[in-house]
Amino acid sequence: MTSSHSSKTISDSIPRKSSRPSSILNPDKLSKNPSANLTAPSPRPPASGPGSGKGIDVQPFSRGSVIEVRYIQRHDETNDDGSDWFASDSDEEAPVYLCDIIDRAPLPSNTKHDKRWKYYVHYRDLNRRMDEWIMEDRIVSPPSVGNAKARALKRKKEEEEREKVRKERAAGEKRRSLMMAVSGRKKIAEEEDAVVSGEDDANSTEERRKSRRSVLRRVASSESTDGLLDAAGSQLLAEGNETRLTRRQRRKTGDGEIAAQESIVDNSQAEEHFVVDVVTTLAAPTLDEHEGMDEAALKEHEEVTKVKNVATLELGQYQMDTWYFSPLPKELMPRGMIDVLYVDEFSLNFFTRKVELQRFQERELKKGRRHPPGNEIYRCGNLSMFEVDGFEERIYCQNLCYIAKLFLDHKTLYFDVDPFLFYVLCEVDERGYHPVGYYSKEKYSDVGYNLACILTFPAHQRKGYGRFLISFSYELSKKEEKVGSPEKPMSDLGQQAYIPYWTSTIVDFLLNQSGESRSMSIMDIVKQTSIMAEDIIFALNTLGILKFVNGVYFISAERTKLEELAKKHPIKEPRVDPSKLHWTPYLTDVKRDKFSISSKKASVEADSGTVL
Repeated sequence: MTSSHSSKTISDSIPRKSSRPSSILNPDKLSKNPSANLTAPSPRPPASGPGSGKGIDVQPFSRGSVIEVRYIQRHDETNDDGSDWFASDSDEEAPVYLCDIIDRAPLPSNTKHDKRWKYYVHYRDLNRRMDEWIMEDRIVSPPSVGNAKARALKRKKEEEEREKVRKERAAGEKRRSLMMAVSGRKKIAEEEDAVVSGEDDANSTEERRKSRRSVLRRVASSESTDGLLDAAGSQLLAEGNETRLTRRQRRKTGDGEIAAQESIVDNSQAEEHFVVDVVTTLAAPTLDEHEGMDEAALKEHEEVTKVKNVATLELGQYQMDTWYFSPLPKELMPRGMIDVLYVDEFSLNFFTRKVELQRFQERELKKGRRHPPGNEIYRCGNLSMFEVDGFEERIYCQNLCYIAKLFLDHKTLYFDVDPFLFYVLCEVDERGYHPVGYYSKEKYSDVGYNLACILTFPAHQRKGYGRFLISFSYELSKKEEKVGSPEKPMSDLGQQAYIPYWTSTIVDFLLNQSGESRSMSIMDIVKQTSIMAEDIIFALNTLGILKFVNGVYFISAERTKLEELAKKHPIKEPRVDPSKLHWTPYLTDVKRDKFSISSKKASVEADSGTVL
């Protein structure tokens, strides 16, 4: 099902060329004037078959070409009356994007001359999860137009990069001029002190006078010293050619001029003091989902997984469009890809035909097992959580990883599931337990990870289940009396789920503790939330309340500020009820765990503090 959007191309700034056919393919009609031969091709792809000519605009288009494609967003929803959400007679049209042709395939045809093609395309400036197969009717412009627009956009971006570099260089020159102005004031102040104390002779006085005039001229001529050269500095520049006053003469000139000249010393001292006692709000670092992968590894990964091998996944009563490639067994895909992968939601067995799934369910559902394998460790309302051991249920856990790879780009766990525990979240109704998401964790992690992979199925996203799974992982860490962190690097969707959880949890904790104590260390927050200290610092940077004062970290968190942040970062439903959790930690042979809370040092006043 589709939706309509306003018709806008990514390259609106590039005028569309004429639709008059090109004569450049016919040598007899070429003009002697080279510029007269540069007529634009038709924006619609020419018809294939005999007599269609040769060139880059003849189908099939070559791989790697750039074309313009009308993007149609698909929805798995219908209106209340049962009709499609997308209205075909809508005045708005779907947007047009530049796309790279990744692959191509012929469509079934009865004749050799009327062969039609479909193309697997990647939308530029969009995530790889939006890649898809398209038909010819969605192509707006052929490769000749698309390649030209791509080159124009590339030149535009290069010019923007050069302009950005020029601005950065200008900003650097401004900073250097600013530092020169401040250092010039300090030098003038030192010379004034030397004159007053009578420590300089005539020769040195003349040399300092010349140096002083040159410094002031550089300060006054620099346009980057906005406001730094005050009235006293301008007066000194005007009087630079006059004879310097002695101590007795300066006393006779009056207190006003003395105060004006000594203001330079005061200003320089104030600037020096400001530099020492600077209070800085630390910026939050950016998380890279490709961290740890060099350029060669990233290109190899994209080359292997560039084409999806499953178009749609049917799980229970939902059909979901897949996002990425998954290394499913070749027995399921004799032709290299399948349109629909049917999955039994209780056992996660795979089928390529609907009739096979129905026959399997008729036989297996009579046995009464309508839930995942493993132990049910949590039940609250219509939500239930099952713990599945990868060593005991290998097939189920491997199939769960295959499904997860359809929606995760950089997942590497498929076969070796023995060292992992899987926690499957289900919605409960009279028909059984329907999986909506899961997360996995290592039975023992030597780096303190309490979550290895997390996924909420697309049909159940935007319901708060991702935050619920994250909260559940930290509740288990509290039961284990450990601190935990998700496995790095995180995907873009993982970041969108974890950052709101960290910020809302820390703000709620600080707000509840603000009336009991005036200060606490970051380690105190760690012990109460089981969130690792590095993640807490990242969340505080994101909130903008972590300050750096004279080499010491402080959390500026007044109650009014916390209440304001609590409105921006609320704790949303559904929440985990610890009283409904029935679970004991997994026993390992490790005698000493460095991530145990009991091994953490007690908070001291010298640590980073929180001002509440």
